[in-house]
Amino acid sequence: MIIIPAIDIIDGKCVRLTQGDYAQKTVYNENPVEIAKSFAGVGLKRLHLVDLDGAKARKIINYKVLENIAGAVEMEIDFGGGIKQKEDVELVLNSGAKYATVGSIAVKNETLFSEWINDFGADKFLLGADVKGENIAVGGWLETTDVDIFSFMEKYIGKGINNIFCTDVSKDGLLQGPSIDLYKKIIAKYPSINFIASGGVSSVEDLKKLDEIGCSGAIVGKAFYEGKITLEALSSFNS
Repeated sequence: MIIIPAIDIIDGKCVRLTQGDYAQKTVYNENPVEIAKSFAGVGLKRLHLVDLDGAKARKIINYKVLENIAGAVEMEIDFGGGIKQKEDVELVLNSGAKYATVGSIAVKNETLFSEWINDFGADKFLLGADVKGENIAVGGWLETTDVDIFSFMEKYIGKGINNIFCTDVSKDGLLQGPSIDLYKKIIAKYPSINFIASGGVSSVEDLKKLDEIGCSGAIVGKAFYEGKITLEALSSFNS
């Protein structure tokens, strides 16, 4: 299982939100490049970069941060937040990301996302599925749809998407442990995909559980920034 540290960006700074709430923001570092270098320095190979300004503005804002990080470290970066049109995908990929992270567009505009898959290739995307219970949530998690996670994933797996991460929004930022039971069901149903767990990771024990159930990767954010999991622990787990 690959450890994928997360850097969330507001005003060019590394922050974390609690359950997606912009009012519950903590700034952890003024310079995201420093954070990325610390991850790369202990041998981590992947990075999950989220433009929270972009997500709110519905257009990419912090692509320069992506450029700066991509120029400073040898990591495979996925970048999301504000990707709404084809030009946004091009900007992200041209700015140094290996994957464009797509979520709400895939829920709300299947036709458009399918066009992107055809234009760029399914391997250029990391599909994000935010869930409440087993249903997809969108709009900063404020809106829960009647689309269930399994039919959502199945549709895009059928279009060639193989890299998927799932966040249980009831867990995110609370350090109360990940949604093991849900992830087990997903992995049992779709064993061939690269499935990445996101949200709720609070300890190395949580990571061990995710590894045991067959997750391909785990995104780690707040647990690292709050000192619950050290860089050394992430590094040893990833080796």
